[in-house]
Amino acid sequence: MKAFIFDLDGTLIDSLADLAEAINRMLQARGYPRQPLGVFPKYVGDGVRALVERALPPETLATEDIDARVNEYQKHYHETWKNETRPYVGIEEALQGLHERGMKLAVLSNKPHAFTLLCCKHFFPDTPFEIVLGARSDVPKKPDPAGAFEICQALGVEPSDCAYVGDSDIDMQLAVNAGMLAVGVKWGFRGEAELRASGAAEIVTTPDDIVCLVSGVC
Repeated sequence: MKAFIFDLDGTLIDSLADLAEAINRMLQARGYPRQPLGVFPKYVGDGVRALVERALPPETLATEDIDARVNEYQKHYHETWKNETRPYVGIEEALQGLHERGMKLAVLSNKPHAFTLLCCKHFFPDTPFEIVLGARSDVPKKPDPAGAFEICQALGVEPSDCAYVGDSDIDMQLAVNAGMLAVGVKWGFRGEAELRASGAAEIVTTPDDIVCLVSGVC
């Protein structure tokens, strides 16, 4: 391996509570019932529009202005994004360990690009990410490999020399589509069964295990 590319939500940061609160503020303002935190792991991962559509009452989708609801959600998320969100325990040390072993580091997320940059700068100010990309209107979202190939070109590495680390089926599908080592994390929003079924080549239980993939010693 020459590079490790990471998903953000559910992999580097536990952001579920703040995402849920922003959605619930949007729902409440529209007169819809708030959603319990437990439903959000299956709502996230496909980008902001899919998150909003899944949270809205199904019977409203045919008549709701989804773009307007997305904008409302994002306004609320500007207020909530760092209230409860924290890096997972041990992840900062793992990133430093990879860097010390010569690995190039990057982030590729389906979170909107501006929020992806904001979160990485705030929660990982000392981590030397060489490139951070979120969802952009002119680039297909994961699991399409376009963003992953863009990162490889920027880093000057081949996809086969990269690992993609994530917590969902979309992340594992992205890694497979890009020809990267698919590494699934057990501490995220989804489960091990989903990761394995979606093509995970490695499953890690703790952030230290990611470093073990490089060093071979735990």
